[in-house]
Amino acid sequence: MLPIRFPARQLAVLCIALGMMAAVQVPVRAGDAASVKIENFAFTPQELTVKVGTTVTFQNDDDIPHLVVATDSSFRSKALDTGDTYAFTFTKPGDFPYFCGIHPHMQGKITVTQ
Repeated sequence: MLPIRFPARQLAVLCIALGMMAAVQVPVRAGDAASVKIENFAFTPQELTVKVGTTVTFQNDDDIPHLVVATDSSFRSKALDTGDTYAFTFTKPGDFPYFCGIHPHMQGKITVTQ
């Protein structure tokens, strides 16, 4: 078997190209995962649109606890410490506004479509 040798510059370009291809995002479809970060006393993104069947994971990146609570009580997390996550699968279409149960000025909305 013959060894294959690439010059360092070509190898670097190849690695960068492969990394960029892996970073390309696809639309969120049913069954896919989506995420909301909790940071700086805000939900990011504040509004998110997903398909029915999508699991949304909320991750607390703040250094204090937060609670994720749906306005219609369809979901509610436990208190999330730094680094904790809460996941919820949306099984029906509609708008699902939510807020932080500890800091009610923090608000967001998940829109679920067919």
